[in-house]
Amino acid sequence: MSPKRKNPKTVLVRDAVMRSLMEIHEPPVIGRSPVFISLVRGIISQQISEAAAASIYKRLKAQSDITPAALLELSPETIRSCGISKPKVGYIHAIAQSVLAGHLENLEELPDEEAIQKLVQLKGVGRWTAEMILIFALGRDDVWACDDAGLRRAARKLYGCSETVEDFRALGERFVPYRSHAAWYLWCSLDTKA
Repeated sequence: MSPKRKNPKTVLVRDAVMRSLMEIHEPPVIGRSPVFISLVRGIISQQISEAAAASIYKRLKAQSDITPAALLELSPETIRSCGISKPKVGYIHAIAQSVLAGHLENLEELPDEEAIQKLVQLKGVGRWTAEMILIFALGRDDVWACDDAGLRRAARKLYGCSETVEDFRALGERFVPYRSHAAWYLWCSLDTKA
């Protein structure tokens, strides 16, 4: 019998900064997006603002269902007309082909690091994108995206640590096994003007 799972709130509330973030922000929204849709959104979002990515995704969704088969039926020019760069169109098509070939079958059953390694084999998917898939599509509780500059910036602002990966990784240890939830609140703090 596995040990009883704690509520992430009971772990995060022990940290004063996290407790104050929890009082003003909504609880984390993780594990609610299908993997393929998350991959497409992740590719679109690379190196552009969240607002621009949302607008581009909306235009793509107006052109087609966001499924591997439907996107493969669209010409590269049609996808590009949504505001997606030529390399990203190639990544989206390659990912759609990989999904249809069964490359991501049983992804949900893999441990975190194995799932990341499987995802980064996809063209255009790096570790950061893979970690976002684990959080937002697979609902993994304990992912700490050390390469996320926004998270490191929030940690510097709220905790006074440097923006180095090493310091950020060390900060994350206090939130194990709910680092995904802590990351959510750090992201939320970036949207606050205070």
